[in-house]
Amino acid sequence: MDFAFSDEQEELRRTVRAFLADTSPETEVRRLMETPEGFDRALWRRMGTELGLQGLAVPEEYGGAGCGPVEVGAVMEEMGRALLCAPFLSSAVLATTTLLRSDDEEARKKLLPGLASGELVATLALTEDSARWDAEGVQLTARESAGSWLLNGHKTFVLDGACADVVLTVARTGDDGIGVFWVDGDASGLTREPLPTMDPTRRQARLDYDDVPATRMRTHGDGWDLVAQVLDHAAVALAAEQVGVASRALETAVEYAKVRHQFGRPIGSFQAVKHLLADVLLEVESARAAAHYGLLAAQNDDPELPAAASLAKAFCSDACLQATEQNIQVHGGIGFTWEHPAHLYLKRAKTSQLLFGDPAYHRELLAQRIGMESEERHEGRRQAQCVGHRSGGRGGPAPREGGLRRPVGLGVQA
Repeated sequence: MDFAFSDEQEELRRTVRAFLADTSPETEVRRLMETPEGFDRALWRRMGTELGLQGLAVPEEYGGAGCGPVEVGAVMEEMGRALLCAPFLSSAVLATTTLLRSDDEEARKKLLPGLASGELVATLALTEDSARWDAEGVQLTARESAGSWLLNGHKTFVLDGACADVVLTVARTGDDGIGVFWVDGDASGLTREPLPTMDPTRRQARLDYDDVPATRMRTHGDGWDLVAQVLDHAAVALAAEQVGVASRALETAVEYAKVRHQFGRPIGSFQAVKHLLADVLLEVESARAAAHYGLLAAQNDDPELPAAASLAKAFCSDACLQATEQNIQVHGGIGFTWEHPAHLYLKRAKTSQLLFGDPAYHRELLAQRIGMESEERHEGRRQAQCVGHRSGGRGGPAPREGGLRRPVGLGVQA
């Protein structure tokens, strides 16, 4: 499997990097941190109309570019480097992926063109006070009344929840199942309160629902199956952003180590600093490989995506935090000051580490997912052996045409 970006994807990266260098320098990031919405609506529309970034993963029939998670990941990596203040993760990843992987064609036709052009901002409201990222954490209720749905409860830590035009809300229905509901941002009974967070470059909000009218989205089977797929796609996209944050932190540390002098020589010439930066480089490049593997699994709808997503999220979270911490360490006292940008990268790293589940959660989830894959392979071999016995064979898997057996493929072997 080739983890490298293609020439077209590299050109996309270069274009986005140049665009963000002009539109999202540190001065602009600090300005937007202090605004009520936390991002520039005009720039958001430019990103949609001039570059088509929000519509990268949207099929052409809905006004998008028809690309996939790999292209989205390339863009997310550049946005991480620039600490872009914009609802890209919530709108172009979470909400767009929910719509694309649902069975609701009507919702796709109504919402995706606006999301792709930048006219609309959407988000996915999932977590509540328990901060759980699984179905057990969903307590907000949905009840059917006179042919429509009403939502009651609250959501918290909702990305860009205070400014979203559309809120896709995960709720528990009367049959104790999980449903996904489409709610207008200005719907009656919906109260939105911005939350103070560690990272001012990424906004979160608490949403209170008091008989809020909603439209249930059509899904294949229980709604949690859809949400679980969306979370895996979001995890690998966030992992790509974490690689961008970590890469920029490492570059900044190396640049400073070359120009900061102590005892008449650059601090980068000291063995301790060399070893520190070499360790960070190893972590960053390993994280890049893990993120790219997750993006490729998502692009190809690979059955190994759940395991790849948890692997990427856990590893990239740790690598990003290490890179941003060591960046401050190399800078010394100046790295702790408000005027220096190092703390902004550290704050983004720390909040991203917890988003969609922390590394400990994803390592446990990874173990469970690898175990399930192992059991499925074992069961498949057992059934094949039974077929072999019934057909008079020696008990091995039934050979395919030409005597070839299907390869197990990439991943952990049973």
